[in-house]
Amino acid sequence: MSGTPGPWSSSVLPPALTLRSGFWISVDLMETSSTFLYFAYGSNLLKERLQLKNPSAAVHCVARLQDYRLVFGNHRGMASERWHGGVATIERSPGEEVWGVVWRMSLNDLDSLDMQENVTLGAYSPVELVVRSRGAKLSCRTYIMNSCVYAPPSPQYLKVMVMGALQNGLPAEYQAKLRLIKTNMYQGPLPVMDELTRRIQSPAHL
Repeated sequence: MSGTPGPWSSSVLPPALTLRSGFWISVDLMETSSTFLYFAYGSNLLKERLQLKNPSAAVHCVARLQDYRLVFGNHRGMASERWHGGVATIERSPGEEVWGVVWRMSLNDLDSLDMQENVTLGAYSPVELVVRSRGAKLSCRTYIMNSCVYAPPSPQYLKVMVMGALQNGLPAEYQAKLRLIKTNMYQGPLPVMDELTRRIQSPAHL
């Protein structure tokens, strides 16, 4: 699945570009800000989750992706070892919308973000999509799962999403919709949740 052609699409490439992790980044942008915009809609809605491996992430705004829907699944049906259930992805669906958080991140974190999304393993592909925030259009990097086999998320994964939606003030109706998503009822250990809990409760974080 490909995203909507944006300002860095092949038909309108600016004169100076560099390819980073399969994503065209303007050299001028690198020289002026060395950052990029990332639209998160899954577990990376929660700041503490995203910053585990991507410390530069800072909230830019809340935004809406039109004509897509949020779904859960696993790449080729292989359950996530980290989350023990389906994980979030998006797919085209005219008339629907996905809310998320736009993060501004350093280009130094681009490779680690790709690693988190298992890009090199083919689980997700990075795409450029246009989201809307208070009437403004923003071209953002996001990720779409390849060969998705639908599967419900674990309660822990959904909890992280719900916490992130609340933390960043996503629309109340959308938050309510997230809370109604059915899970697989997994109750076993999840090291990533332990790590998140320690981070949230640490004195430095408080």
